[in-house]
Amino acid sequence: MMLTFYKYEGTGNDFVMIDNRTEFFPKANVQLIERLCDRRFGIGADGLILLENHPQYDFKMVYYNSDGNESSMCGNGGRCLVAFAKQMGVISDTAEFEAVDGYHFATIDSENNVALQMKDVGAIKNEAHYTFLNTGSPHHVELITDLENLDVKSEGAKIRYSDLYGSAGSNVNFVNQIANDIFAVRTYERGVEDETLSCGTGATAVAIAMHQTGKTKNNTIAIKAQGGKLKVNFEENNGNYTKVFLIGPATFVFEGKIKI
Repeated sequence: MMLTFYKYEGTGNDFVMIDNRTEFFPKANVQLIERLCDRRFGIGADGLILLENHPQYDFKMVYYNSDGNESSMCGNGGRCLVAFAKQMGVISDTAEFEAVDGYHFATIDSENNVALQMKDVGAIKNEAHYTFLNTGSPHHVELITDLENLDVKSEGAKIRYSDLYGSAGSNVNFVNQIANDIFAVRTYERGVEDETLSCGTGATAVAIAMHQTGKTKNNTIAIKAQGGKLKVNFEENNGNYTKVFLIGPATFVFEGKIKI
């Protein structure tokens, strides 16, 4: 069978998009999904996303990490799926959809800049050297001085597989403050098991963690990822973060066919 796919990227976080509204895709085939995401033997991507019908909203998002397993929320993937849904004629300039962590609202402009509303965040664990929170996916956030020369894959894996987070693990974000409201971030993603050029839920986690720990008082935070720039807006009341939006470009790269 020939599979039509679409490649998208959001600040370097890249995804294979498949229109699965007819429910033809073999969702339980972990090996197939892993092969499609393989950068040597497949298309190559950080993850694979299915666009599916939803009885109430515009569409449903089903996300798989590059290891072939269905995973928790992916912020950049959600933004790219909104752009893909627009390309498929499912939406115009606004979207309501369901992901693994629940309901999401998004807007998209004429240049494919997507503002995606993320889940509210309330439970934040602040420790001496790190912050842990869940922004749709679990994230460890840690400030570091020499971010540029850090071996993110090695150091991130140590934390991801440590006793701190058990078998479930956590994504790991290393952060350096550039200015009052600008932070550079490098992220190790579980399920990819390597550094990715950008992570949307990670950028969101960093923005909230830096505000929560007093590194900034702004509620609009600029995040400089390896693959580009993102912006996070939020409202905060007594440690609860609502109206959280992840904002940045979602870019169509190419369309193709592959035999499966």
